[in-house]
Amino acid sequence: MTTFTTIFLLALAAGVAIELWLLQRHVDTVRRHRHAVPEAFRERIALPEHQKAADYALDKGTLYRVELLLQPLPLLLLTIGGGIDWIHALWQSTEPPLLAGSGLIASVFLVLGLIGLPFSIWRTFVLERKFGFNRTTPGRFLIDMLLQALLSLALGLPVILAILWLMQRAGEFWWFGAWLVWIGFSLLISWLYPTLIAPLFNRFTPLQAGPLRERIDALLERIGFASNGIFVMDGSTRSGHGNAYFSGLGRQKRIVFFDTLIETLDAAELEAVLAHELGHFKRRHVLKQLVLSGLFALVGLALLGWLAQHSWFYQGLGVTEHSNALALLLFLLVSPVFTQFLQPLLGRLSRRYEFEADSFAVAQTGTEPMINALVKLYRDNASTLTPDPLYSAYHDSHPPAPVRIAQLMTTD
Repeated sequence: MTTFTTIFLLALAAGVAIELWLLQRHVDTVRRHRHAVPEAFRERIALPEHQKAADYALDKGTLYRVELLLQPLPLLLLTIGGGIDWIHALWQSTEPPLLAGSGLIASVFLVLGLIGLPFSIWRTFVLERKFGFNRTTPGRFLIDMLLQALLSLALGLPVILAILWLMQRAGEFWWFGAWLVWIGFSLLISWLYPTLIAPLFNRFTPLQAGPLRERIDALLERIGFASNGIFVMDGSTRSGHGNAYFSGLGRQKRIVFFDTLIETLDAAELEAVLAHELGHFKRRHVLKQLVLSGLFALVGLALLGWLAQHSWFYQGLGVTEHSNALALLLFLLVSPVFTQFLQPLLGRLSRRYEFEADSFAVAQTGTEPMINALVKLYRDNASTLTPDPLYSAYHDSHPPAPVRIAQLMTTD
């Protein structure tokens, strides 16, 4: 066993151990508070609704525990177990080498996708159905899965081929060219998503004229936000969860409400939710996240450029041969084992952005509509009101419900 093998195994074990410890804290906290609604919510959420959210969190915790215990096994079998070497041998005779390399990477991720499929099926047709959220059918689930796989191939393979070509032809600083490719690809997907990708999965209908449309148009004019339209998405065909978002770049920006959200919230509350989402745009959170993501990608690709030159990187992960495709594949598989420890820092930044977006929404629509909307969303999505603070700090991109509501009540 090499030094890097030991480091890899220790990082993997530490990550699983931390997750299991935090999960147990979370489960204990939710179970302990299951029998009483937190005081701040007692006038808005009934005890049966609170208990449903607690039970939902506990069942999700059970599934997550199984995933935590089983998910490292495929990674270990592929790396130090020799799986990648075996798949690489199947592709080795394929010409040209760029096609063999991209085929190797696609094959490994196809295997991982198939291994993860039972968890996705259980989550959709057992867990979500048990709590009344699943509305998809096996046929639609299968079509969505196949469509996602085809999109991944159609969009991902050209990027992989471009990066492998740069690794082969662009010299020592190939990683900078690869970074430019990644930036261009990310921007292209953001631009195409609203009009070409999202409609493959859902139907988007322009929001009809009426009091709600007039209210939203007035909000957009007030804050100076130009979009390519306001749409209602048929989210109810797959799930009972509600949401709202905007996506796209430049003139392709779209505002989207789930139909389930429109059924739940009144006009003032929908305006508040939209104001929150637009707050992310006006406070430049989207741009900041893009810059941060770009910096991470640049550092990661530069690190890959260095690791690919060292035999201990391959040997430590159970790979006997060296190639650009193997280096890229190993990096994609193994880097999350180490970067997971950055999750609390990124989560803290995200929660700060949520507070800022809440403050923006309150300035535009008032405090009460925002609080009412959030309480209804917590209730209807069965979001637990009593997460463990450490678990939430490690995992959650949004502040816990009591903290968020308390902050809103102090916002002018």
